[in-house]
Amino acid sequence: MQSGQVRRREFIGGFAVAAVLRPVDGVAQVASKRPLVAYLVGGSKSATDRTLGGFSQGMRELGYVAGTDYGFDGRYADGDLARAPALVEELVGLKPDVIVSGIMAGVVAAKKLTNTIPIVSPSLVDPIGFGFAASHARPGGNVTGVLLTVEDLPSKQLALTVELVPGARKLGVLVNVKNPNNPPQFRNMEAAAHALGVALLAAEVALPENLHAAFQTLAREEVKAVLAPIDAMFLSERKRIALFAAATRLPTVFFTRQHVEDGGLMSYGVDIRETWRRTASFVDKILKGAKPGDLPIEFPTKLQLVINLTAAKAIGLEVPPTLLARADEVIE
Repeated sequence: MQSGQVRRREFIGGFAVAAVLRPVDGVAQVASKRPLVAYLVGGSKSATDRTLGGFSQGMRELGYVAGTDYGFDGRYADGDLARAPALVEELVGLKPDVIVSGIMAGVVAAKKLTNTIPIVSPSLVDPIGFGFAASHARPGGNVTGVLLTVEDLPSKQLALTVELVPGARKLGVLVNVKNPNNPPQFRNMEAAAHALGVALLAAEVALPENLHAAFQTLAREEVKAVLAPIDAMFLSERKRIALFAAATRLPTVFFTRQHVEDGGLMSYGVDIRETWRRTASFVDKILKGAKPGDLPIEFPTKLQLVINLTAAKAIGLEVPPTLLARADEVIE
C-alpha cells in the first residue's frame, strides 16, 4: 500500500513539475515573438533598395539580423503619395512594435491612426509645425527621427545654382502637390531666393505623367535651371527627369545624389542612405524600452555636393572650376 502511495505521489509530483516546465499555449509564443518593424517607402522597390539598405546596415551594426532578431515588413508607394494612407492602414493592422516611414505623408497618415505605436522617420519636415513634436529636444508624443533638411540648406542650394549658372535670375522648381514636404520646402526656398534676388517659378505636378509638361512649361518660361526638392515620386522617376532635362537643355539641381548618379547635373543635400542608417538607433532604443517622445529629433550631419560632368556636357554647360573644387564627388 505504501509503495502505491509513493508511486502516486511521484506521479502527481512529476505531473506538477511538467506543468510548470511545459509552456502554456500563447505564453511561449509571446516570450519568443520577434519584434516587428513595419516600414513605408515612398518610391518603388527597385528605386529605393539602396537607400533602404542603410537601415538594415544600421541594425546589423547594432547587433540585429533581419528575420532572426526582428521582423521587417513593408509597403512601397511607388511614387504615388496618395496611396500612403491605405498603405499605412495595412501596416498598423500588422500591430508592429515600430513604424518607420521614409515619407512625411506616411508619418501624417500613421499619426492619424495611432498615438501608441512608435513612429520613426529618416525624413521629418517641420514636425513641430505639423503638431507632432513639442520640441526637437523632447518631442513628447509618439513621433521622432531625423530631420530631412537643415535651416540654411535652401539658401546654400540656391547660391550653388546661381554659381553653376552665372547670371541666373529666374529658376524653376518642381513641386509635388501631393507631398506635404514640398510646400514648406518651397516656402523656405522662396525666402532664400528673395535674399539672393532670384525669382522662383513653381511647376506643380501630381503624377509622373505631369513631369514632361512641367519641363516644357519651364523651358517656355525661360528659366535658367530647375530645382527639385526631396520627393519620392521625383526619386522614382529620376531617369525620366534626367531625360526631360536633357531634352529641354535645362540644368537640374537636386537634394539627393541618387538623381546625379542617374543623369541629373548637380545635387547638394543630405545622404538619405545615411539618415536611414541613423534611424536604426532610434528603433534599437525603442525596442529596448525607450519612449519615442523621449528621444530627441536629430539634425542631418552630412551634406554632399555631387556634380555630373557628363550631364553638364550634354547640355553644353561648363561647370565653374571653383564649384568643381568644392565638390565631394565629380561623376565623369
